[in-house]
Amino acid sequence: MITALRGVIGKAMTPLARALLRIGVSPDAVTIIGTIGTIAAALWLLPTGHLFVGALVIGAFALSDALDGTMARLSGRSGPWGAFLDSTLDRLADGAIFTAIGVYFLVQQEGNIAIVGASLAAACVVFGFTVSYARARAEGLGFQAAVGIAERSERLVISLVVTGFVGIGLPVSVLVVVLGIIAVASLITVGQRMAAVRSQAKAADADTP
Repeated sequence: MITALRGVIGKAMTPLARALLRIGVSPDAVTIIGTIGTIAAALWLLPTGHLFVGALVIGAFALSDALDGTMARLSGRSGPWGAFLDSTLDRLADGAIFTAIGVYFLVQQEGNIAIVGASLAAACVVFGFTVSYARARAEGLGFQAAVGIAERSERLVISLVVTGFVGIGLPVSVLVVVLGIIAVASLITVGQRMAAVRSQAKAADADTP
């Protein structure tokens, strides 16, 4: 669903993408600016307790992920470098967002909820990175691992939406539960990708004379 929505957003951004290309802005520049904005907003706004504004600003910068892709397609610049840059900077943005949520718990909350919330945010960072690594490593070996219940877009959208609502009155315990669900779903996704690659590897071995 979120992947399909991203496609709709990309089409809606086509006029802006064309305008930016006309004035000489490159897709890479949009990728870099979007990542810097996401990291700055996350590390500044979330730890200081500005959860609702932070979620909105981060979400706005996150739209650059669809914008740069649209610009690349329109300009004919889609290629390995753009994909590499986008994927690498996505990892930085993801790490900043969940780290900032963890710092929020440590700075703005007290007691067990602070410890549990920060720990689950850290787990989301570790397992989320492993999800991405598993796919990249699989593709580097010639396999496919684009499977799993917790893709990057789902993890980010759910965490940011809940974080924003906590900023306007939703109990912080809800965010703790959601972080736990994301962490578990990410770990399951790692297992799904490992199983997919193992199956492909066994099939490849069986076909080898």
